[in-house]
Amino acid sequence: MKSGGLSLPTATATFHDDENKMAAEKASGDGEELTPSLTIKEKESLDGLDSRLFGFLSLRDDGDRTKTLLGKAVHCYESLIVKAEGKVESDFFCQLGHFNLLLEDYSKALSAYQRYYSLQSDYWKNAAFLYGLGLVYFYYNAFHWAIKAFQEVLYVDPSFCRAKEIHLRLGLMFKVNTDYESSLKHFRLALIDCNPCTLSSVEIQFHIAHLYETQRKYHSAKEAYEQLLQTENLPVQVKAIVLQQLGWMHHNMDLVGDRTTKERYAIQYLQKSLEEDPSSGQSWYYLGRCYSSIGKVQDAFISYRQSIDKSEASADTWCSIGVLYQQQNQPMDALQAYICAVQLDHGHAVAWMDLGTLYESCSQPGDAIKCYLNATRSKSCSNTSTLAARIKFLQAQFCNLPQSSLQNKTKLLPSIEEAWSLPIPAELTSRQGAMNTAQQNGSDYWNSGQTVSYNPVEQQIHTQCWTPQKLQQLEHLRANKDNLNPTQRLMLDQLESQFALMQQQQNILNLPHNCKNQTSSTREPSRKQLSNSAQGLHKGQSSYLTGFNNEQPLFSTESNKYLQTSKIVKNQNGHHSLPATQEDVLNHLSLHSHIATSGEQKDIALVKESKPSRKRSLGSETSMHPGNTSNSCPGIKRLSNYVHQMTGVASPNCGGFVSPNLAIEDKNHQLSSLFAKNANDNMDTGTCDKVSNCYPAVHIKTDNYVFSSPSSSVSIATSPMSTDQTNIHTVTNFSSPPNGLPIINGEELENSQTSINVDLPRVNHKSHPQIPSMSVSIYSNSAEVLKACRNVGKNGLSNSHILLDKCPPPRPPTSPYPPLPKEKLNPPTPSIYLENKRDAFFPPLHQFCTNPKNPVTVIRGLAGVLKLDLGLFSTKTLVEVNNEHMVEVRTQLLQPAEENWDPTGTKKIWRYESNSSHTTIAKYAQYQASSFQESLREENERKTQLKDYSDNESISSENSGMKRKGPFKTIKSGINIDLSDNKKWKLQLHELTKLPAFVRVVSAGNLLSHVGYTILGMNTVQLYMQVPGSRIPGHQENNNFCCVNINIGPGDCEWFVVPEDYWGVLNDFCEKNNLNFLMSSWWPNLEDLYQANVPVYRFIQRPGDLVWINAGTVHWVQAIGWCNNIAWNVGPLTACQYKLAVERYEWNKLQNVKSVVPMVHLSWNMARNIKVSDPKLFEMVKYCLLKVLKQCQALREALLASGKEVLWHGRSKKEPASYCNICEVEVFNLLFVTNESNSKKTYEIHCHDCAQKSSRNLENFVVLEQYKMEDLIQIYDQFTLVPSLSSSSS
Repeated sequence: MKSGGLSLPTATATFHDDENKMAAEKASGDGEELTPSLTIKEKESLDGLDSRLFGFLSLRDDGDRTKTLLGKAVHCYESLIVKAEGKVESDFFCQLGHFNLLLEDYSKALSAYQRYYSLQSDYWKNAAFLYGLGLVYFYYNAFHWAIKAFQEVLYVDPSFCRAKEIHLRLGLMFKVNTDYESSLKHFRLALIDCNPCTLSSVEIQFHIAHLYETQRKYHSAKEAYEQLLQTENLPVQVKAIVLQQLGWMHHNMDLVGDRTTKERYAIQYLQKSLEEDPSSGQSWYYLGRCYSSIGKVQDAFISYRQSIDKSEASADTWCSIGVLYQQQNQPMDALQAYICAVQLDHGHAVAWMDLGTLYESCSQPGDAIKCYLNATRSKSCSNTSTLAARIKFLQAQFCNLPQSSLQNKTKLLPSIEEAWSLPIPAELTSRQGAMNTAQQNGSDYWNSGQTVSYNPVEQQIHTQCWTPQKLQQLEHLRANKDNLNPTQRLMLDQLESQFALMQQQQNILNLPHNCKNQTSSTREPSRKQLSNSAQGLHKGQSSYLTGFNNEQPLFSTESNKYLQTSKIVKNQNGHHSLPATQEDVLNHLSLHSHIATSGEQKDIALVKESKPSRKRSLGSETSMHPGNTSNSCPGIKRLSNYVHQMTGVASPNCGGFVSPNLAIEDKNHQLSSLFAKNANDNMDTGTCDKVSNCYPAVHIKTDNYVFSSPSSSVSIATSPMSTDQTNIHTVTNFSSPPNGLPIINGEELENSQTSINVDLPRVNHKSHPQIPSMSVSIYSNSAEVLKACRNVGKNGLSNSHILLDKCPPPRPPTSPYPPLPKEKLNPPTPSIYLENKRDAFFPPLHQFCTNPKNPVTVIRGLAGVLKLDLGLFSTKTLVEVNNEHMVEVRTQLLQPAEENWDPTGTKKIWRYESNSSHTTIAKYAQYQASSFQESLREENERKTQLKDYSDNESISSENSGMKRKGPFKTIKSGINIDLSDNKKWKLQLHELTKLPAFVRVVSAGNLLSHVGYTILGMNTVQLYMQVPGSRIPGHQENNNFCCVNINIGPGDCEWFVVPEDYWGVLNDFCEKNNLNFLMSSWWPNLEDLYQANVPVYRFIQRPGDLVWINAGTVHWVQAIGWCNNIAWNVGPLTACQYKLAVERYEWNKLQNVKSVVPMVHLSWNMARNIKVSDPKLFEMVKYCLLKVLKQCQALREALLASGKEVLWHGRSKKEPASYCNICEVEVFNLLFVTNESNSKKTYEIHCHDCAQKSSRNLENFVVLEQYKMEDLIQIYDQFTLVPSLSSSSS
């Protein structure tokens, strides 16, 4: 796309004009300072520099010189933008973004990238742009957007040269977001990649081991850690951190023997860790905890002292010191240690709770209440309900005390307000330092009832052994010794003993305290405050993120969750700071990780930063780099008019999204500097292979996250008789490009791109040999297709994805517009009541169920009219037939159907928790029966109790019981019971053949019957055995296929259904609740859905009722009574079903989720077995065949041209489709199998991309071919559109 402005060739001429003007004005002597120009050599040096060199630039021999040149280039580009009044081509901004990124000027890089995004409709083809944008979002902890950008890079170019770096960063971000399964998958993908990366393999292995530990898979973590210790030449820092984690795990978990044994192991591991790295404050802290737990108080104090020496400001350490003092009956010292902890971390829930307990023990309930309240406000508080009950009790106790007793009572400890401003005594510090306090906020902090976000100011600490205040306190108590009460006498004795001890052994207990608000030159990495990972970018006062016409940031589909504005408060040094309650995600990103133990967050410092950090509010500062002399250029200030505009605009399609701004601490390459530090050992060179971004000439831009309709898009793009081409919005990977015939890096693509003059620096995205244009369509025969693919790989092995026509990455749909009125958010459920057998086989019933306008259909009375023997599926019969059959059990909480509460019953949540186990049908049948009997007994007891009360009292008690939300009863449901074995379940499966053809498990019109092999639960029957409250959480069926569910009884089930159009809204809700829409278990909050104008069908399924879930419908179910259900999937032979299945296939690929239904394999089987008369369905299937045929032929020729032999392997009947063992994408025809597995006939299959990442020249792989090209050609040519019966009869 062209912006209609100044082109790069014109820009070249402009630069030459500037040179001439400069020479003329220098000759005249009265010229102003002009913009510097780039020499031809400098332009050649800049050629090819883009985001792919980020983190690698310092490895180049000319790294410093290149950075200086980049600064000069940025200045030249900005000057040119001003001269052209912003009317330059989009590629100009992309290059400017790359250069600023390489200079680590992230705000300017983001501005330029956003401008490029606003101008370039097919921005998604530019993998380097998406990668650079992802790096910038990652830098600002806008993880939601960074994840989207990185996923799109891997989608459009799986062989991207920085794919390993992307997988590493995705693993880190998913780890922070607690999506551990996704994190583990990406870490493993990074581990198998042989390309250079910023972390070594052992460091990635450490993250995998720690991931197991975070998931509480302690034995797996222990095994992974111990395996890591066996690695030869293990770096000292990695070895130290592994030993540290093993020690801490032994301390907390029952991994070996009794308590004494595990503490001995823990201490041994920690001591070994300290031998490797004596400077680890964390290891010293852990060692102190271990000593404290076995009663070695002096050793614990020494360890804590060492921890503070090494890690300076550690809230955990000070909290533990406070516990130790409290155990030693030294309340004043305990108080001051706790104050240290909470001043360092205002959200340290454990310290607040311990401080409250201390005040309670000293009979100061008012101060205890304040501490408990602060604990409940902390995000890390895990027992809010218990604290709330304690606060309520103390408040009642406090209110009942006489006012006179409150006034006359002598306090053992200073109040929390007084303690907050007390200096720290010499027992707790030995060197001059500064405490992080908030004295200026005083009592307002405690009485305002809200959490304050600030960086505390400095307060000088007296360096003499005792402070004047404490000496004065001791003298006062001595002077009034005869009039002291018992409490004051205890305090005097304590002070006297401490004073004597201080005089005699000042150096025995020398615990340094330095909680200083450090400057950027001395700040420890663990003290840096970052924005919360879920917070995203902030809206603010500066103007850096949007483009020229207030364009919105890329991926800006989220609402307020990603736009929460942080309260920025300046400290005395003038630095902006972030709320102290935000999660310190830096520790994850610089190879620091968190372990939650005993309510605390522990930092694992694997690699320390070499560069200090400074704070920066994006847009409020201008980064200076070598060669950046913009301040000296008179016109450069006008640049913001063209690049850095920030006025936010709301979009009706984006939920009122406004352009955000950032107020965030500058990490100065938290990852980049760290990665550069490791890169010398872990990377090859600073250069990388250029990526061939060869895509079809598709120019599509949409503000909506919508999937296209492959039916419409393919029909319009490929059918010669189609004339309406105005309705195309987006295209999926199986849709034909709307511009007509697919073109792979041919002339049409070149014409669509900006022409770049070699005189100017440019980003080279096409360094590979160009692939010839392919003018083929679904109406081309196989000979034309193969001719177009001929000789594609003559110049060496090419990326298989180059051979595929590229279309925009799939995106979830936005909520339909206009929104439904509130009265239509509870629509009536489409229901069909059958009166006789003929009604069940009446063709309109099939048409009604498969109509996309009906997301769900309930067919009432089906079992009765067909005389189905539902007793064959009863629990009694199941036990008689196969009592030892396996049952998957889900243990869950019994809750009201329309609600989902956290385990404490304090708040409604989306996350649905259940634990998996296994049993047999016989054992679960016993549980089901005993549950029923227990319910009868409870009902009888309840009726007996009701007789003892009046009717009003009964109603009152019932209402109060309904308001109670916990504790919840635990129940078990039996799910996924496989009934596929025809020998074991012959009678049951035969009974289901009585059903109409369109709902049968096997039928010619069922797409899943043409897969050719068994997919459990989809083209086979599954049984569910349930008790009241058993839940099937929210989901769409695998690959959006339809679902059939029959209630066997005797109880009912309640269903909740949302139309397919709204799944994007539910996906957004899942993301906001830190859930994975595809993989997590979630139970929607109906209030949230109604507020978002999402309609919800809600109905009861009675015994004998069949529920038809249409393609893509979202649903969740809860059993009301004791019942069994049977279910399976069906694929109607319709364009809508195929389209939705393909869309989910592509979305799964983007999300790195395995598609259970192999759509490529299924499409070829459809071409073999089915005669298609629907033009839309035909065009979609034919286009899939076309793409795959081109890929197979071109990849095969490329392999042969590179000298790689392709061996015939064949395919057996009913053999399952092949999937990559690494990334789990479907692999069709050409299988890349490791040499070892091939020799053992175990066939460890890889896709082409993963095989190349693992072995660049495929020397460790054998290529196996499953289909002869002649067979595929024959299938392709013979698959033609068959006239429909209606058209042939007419």
